[in-house]
Amino acid sequence: MLLGVNLSLLIGPSVPLPAPLDIAEAVQSVSVTHNDDGRSGFQIVMQIGRAGPTDLLDYRLLLNPLLRPFNRVILVVVFGGQPRVLMDGLITNQQFVPANQPGAATLTLTGEDLSIAMDLEKKRAGHLAMDEMTIARRIIGSYAQYRLIPMVMRPPTIKQPSPSDPTPVQQRSDLEHLREMGKRFGHVFYVEPGRIPGTNVAYWGPPKRDGQQQRALTVNQGPETNVDSISFAYDALAPTIVKDAVQYGKKAVQVMTRTGMRLPPLVANPAPTMRTSLLDQSSGLEPPEASARAQGITDRSTDSTVTAEGELDALRYGDLLKARGTVGLRGAGQTYDGLYYVKSVSHAISKGQYKQRFSLAREGTGALTAVVVP
Repeated sequence: MLLGVNLSLLIGPSVPLPAPLDIAEAVQSVSVTHNDDGRSGFQIVMQIGRAGPTDLLDYRLLLNPLLRPFNRVILVVVFGGQPRVLMDGLITNQQFVPANQPGAATLTLTGEDLSIAMDLEKKRAGHLAMDEMTIARRIIGSYAQYRLIPMVMRPPTIKQPSPSDPTPVQQRSDLEHLREMGKRFGHVFYVEPGRIPGTNVAYWGPPKRDGQQQRALTVNQGPETNVDSISFAYDALAPTIVKDAVQYGKKAVQVMTRTGMRLPPLVANPAPTMRTSLLDQSSGLEPPEASARAQGITDRSTDSTVTAEGELDALRYGDLLKARGTVGLRGAGQTYDGLYYVKSVSHAISKGQYKQRFSLAREGTGALTAVVVP
């Protein structure tokens, strides 16, 4: 599709296979969005027409069973000779726009990543004597047909319930339950494609800030500039500490946080905290469990104190910026240079261009090092 960039489409009801030629040739543009805490999505725009006796009753592609809702779609982009799975998801919406000009009608397929399968059924389920990690593994394991690889990270503090404790009852979809449990510790949950097409990683844990740093985003650096546009925002009201108390036996034990504790830190100057809050639920919590939940509230509040929104050209950047990891930024000045967590990335691919819009976040200002590695 582009110099050094090729896009492959696999599609099918259960095991996706390479798209037939008529479908592949109809694709005009593809967009994919990855979010760090929420379902990711895709959109495929096709240009279709009617020609010959086979199209007398309807558009041939509209009748193709491969394009039906809830079929599975895998998008693989080959960038610089290296294949990357951009999306593995299910079609959830189909939009058709006829046109007066021959061959100008469009069919748009919209879908979401495989976590949508976890959000189709509201259920009541008991999890007897299970902590949150065990519950997360159990839920993820029930979707083995999608080849989900569980990556469940241990919270700082977790209580192992006994069979005599009240059984927690799930009264929501599996996806909602995984996210609600994650919020107790400042965790996120998402499903992302694995390196091998057809496999996926289901991650439940804190935002990944300790992985391999991606190629730096560069602004205002002449020929080294690889970012088309970027803007920054500082939300001074976002950081929140918790001041509360839990009843433990006959005593009220104070629970208090002081600052965000995400590791590793990304800034030299964490934002000061002006707001205080209470625990979402304090009854029945032991002090260590209450402290962990309080820290989760504070961590989530500080994550996006400073945000950056921008766009880059993938070919000029020389790589694909990936969500759910860290990236260096340089050229914006001492206040906003440094490391950021990549919250979301949107890929827009069409004939002749490959753009990426991105959203970055961190807990304050100032780089940790004098020089950002390119």
